[in-house]
Amino acid sequence: MDAKKKKRYEVIVQQVIELAGGKKNILGIAHCATRLRLVLEDNDRADLKNMENVDLVKGVFVAGDQVQIIFGAGLVNDICQVLGESLHMDTMSLGDLKTKAGQKMNPLQKALKALSDVFIEIMPGILAAALLTGLSSVLGNMKAVESNETLYGIARLINISSGAIFGFLPLCVAYSAVKRFGGRPIMGIVIGCIMLSGSLADAYAAAQGTVEVTTLHIFGLGVDLVGFQGGIIVALLMGLVTAKLDIFFERKVPEVIRLLVSPLLTTLVSSFLLFLLIGPIGRGLASGITNVLVWMTRNLGIFGYAAFSGVQQLIVITGLHHVFGAIESQLLVDTGRNFLNPLMSVAIIAQGGAVLGYMVRNIKDAKAKELCIPSFVSVLFGITEPALFGVNIRYRYPLAGGCIGGAVGGAIVYITNLAALGFGTTVVPGIALADPAHHGYINYVIAHVVALGTGFLMTLILGTLFGKKKATVTTADEVGENIFEKIHVTERKMAETQKNEIAAYADGVLIPIEEVDDDTFAQKVLGDGVAIIPENGNVYAPFDAEVVMVMDTGHAIGLMDKNNNEFLIHIGIDTVNLNGKYFDVQVAVGDQVKMGDILVTEDIEKIKAEGYDMSVMMIATDANGRKIEKESPGKIKKGEKIAGLV
Repeated sequence: MDAKKKKRYEVIVQQVIELAGGKKNILGIAHCATRLRLVLEDNDRADLKNMENVDLVKGVFVAGDQVQIIFGAGLVNDICQVLGESLHMDTMSLGDLKTKAGQKMNPLQKALKALSDVFIEIMPGILAAALLTGLSSVLGNMKAVESNETLYGIARLINISSGAIFGFLPLCVAYSAVKRFGGRPIMGIVIGCIMLSGSLADAYAAAQGTVEVTTLHIFGLGVDLVGFQGGIIVALLMGLVTAKLDIFFERKVPEVIRLLVSPLLTTLVSSFLLFLLIGPIGRGLASGITNVLVWMTRNLGIFGYAAFSGVQQLIVITGLHHVFGAIESQLLVDTGRNFLNPLMSVAIIAQGGAVLGYMVRNIKDAKAKELCIPSFVSVLFGITEPALFGVNIRYRYPLAGGCIGGAVGGAIVYITNLAALGFGTTVVPGIALADPAHHGYINYVIAHVVALGTGFLMTLILGTLFGKKKATVTTADEVGENIFEKIHVTERKMAETQKNEIAAYADGVLIPIEEVDDDTFAQKVLGDGVAIIPENGNVYAPFDAEVVMVMDTGHAIGLMDKNNNEFLIHIGIDTVNLNGKYFDVQVAVGDQVKMGDILVTEDIEKIKAEGYDMSVMMIATDANGRKIEKESPGKIKKGEKIAGLV
C-alpha cells in the first residue's frame, strides 16, 4: 500500500483500537474475505455504535463472541495488517481466533454470557411486560378505575397484555436460545409452544394443587403432563438442545428428504427429552431448592432469613420461584402471617439498588441509562426480570451486590418480625399487605431502604474492585483528526455510456441477492450483486479480469475488470470455518483470467454434508458509481448473461 493509504488506515486503526476498549482489551485479530475479526477481553467495553461511524467501516456486529467489522474485500487485508503492526500482534488464523475466543472465559462465565445473550434478544418485550404490570398494579388499586366502565376496561386490557407476555416468556426464551446456539429460530418457537401447550396442566395451578394432573407411563417412567410456565432454565436448556439437534439433523439427513424429516426428528427428540429428562430435572431442582430455603428460614433464625433473601433472586433466574405461592398460602392458613413475602420483597428491591449502582458507575453512558432506568422502575412494582437479565447477570458484579443487599434486608425483616397478611404483590404495592403489628409499615419501609442502599453501595464497591467501566470515546470528528473523511476516489475514469456484461460464474439457479441467508450480503452491506445456487463444484470467471485477492481458505476471490470495477465472489455462507477444506483454488493474485476460466473447484457434496449453505454470491464492491442491471432469476448455465453494469 502507498504512504497516503497507509496514513489513512493508521487513523482508522487508532479509532478502532480506542473504540474496542484500548490495546489491552484486544486479545486476538484475524480477518476473512470482508470482515476484520477481534477477540476482546470484555466485549462490553467496546463502543460498537460509534465504531460503525469510523471511516470505511460498513457495519459492525458480534458473532461467535467475536467483534466483526465489515470493511470489504481487499481493504480488510490492509486494515488488518496495519492493526497488527500497531498492536505488535500477529494476525491469527480464524481457527486459532475461535479457540482464543473460547479460552477467554471459564465455564461459569460462558454460561452467564450465554444466558445474557439470550435475554438481550428479548429484553424489549420483558421491559414492556414489566412496565405494563406496574401500571396494571397501580390502576387495580384505584377505586375510580373500578367504578368507571371505560377505565376498568382499559385496566383489564393492560393486565391481559402484561400477563400474556410473562405467560409466554418460556416460548420467547426457547426461540432466542435456539437462535443464540445456531439453530433455526422457528424450532425454538415450536418447542416453546409444546412447553406451554393447553393440553398440559398449568404449572402454577399444579404447584398449588388446584388442578388435576394426568400422569403417563413411558418406558416405565411416570410423566406428569404439567406445563412449564415460568420454566426459564428449562426453556434455556431446551433451546440449547433443540439447536444442537437441529444442526445435527440438518447435516445428517439426506437433502432429498431433509425438509420433511429434519424438523420432524428435531421436534420429536426434543419433546421426549423435555418430558422424560430435562423437565423432571428442572422440577426436581424446584422442589429441592424450595424445601432447603424454607427449612433455613424456620431453623436458622436470622442467618436463615438472610440466606433466603440473599439467594431468592437467583431462584427467579431459574424460573422455579412460582412454587413459593403454594408455600405462602399454607403459611397464611397455618399461622395467619406470611414471612416469605417481605423476604422476597427486600431481595427484589436490593437488585434494583444494584441496577442504580451500575448506572452511577457508568453515568456518562447513555445506553446504560436507557436500560437501567426502566429496569429500576419495574423493580418498584416487584418485577426483576429486566434488571436481572438486562443488567445484573450480564455484568455479574451487580448481581452479587444485589444478593448482599437482599441478605442484609432479610436480617432486618427477622429483627423487626416483619410479615405480610397476604401474598402476590411486593415492593411499593406490597406495603398494603404488611402486617401493621409492631410498627409493621415503618419496618417495611426501613427494610426496603436498607436493602436498596446496601445493594447500591455493594455494587459500587464490587464494581471498583472487579468491574470495568465502559470505554468512553472521543470520536475523530470531535477532535478534527478524521481528515480523510471527504476524500473522493479520482484515479478511475470511465465513460458513463460504457456497459460491462457479467456472465454466469456457475451452473445452477440465479436468485436475487436479497434472498441469501446472510444479512451482510442480503442487506447489501458490501454492495449490490447476485447469487447462484450451484449444481456442481466449479466456479468460473464471469468476465475478463485480474485476480486481485485470494483468501487462503479458498472460499473467496477478488476480481478487477478492465474498467477497474472490483468484485468479490464468495462461495458459500460461513464456509470460512472450513479453513480451506474441500476447496481447490486454480488461480493466484496477479493472474489474468478470461471469462469462463475456472477459478475454484470445491467438493460441493461434502461441504453440504457438513451443513453449509452453498450459495455463491458475486458482489460489486466498487463499481465506480455504476448500477447493476440484473437478469430475471431462474435456471442458468456458465457463460449466460446474468447482469450488467450501467
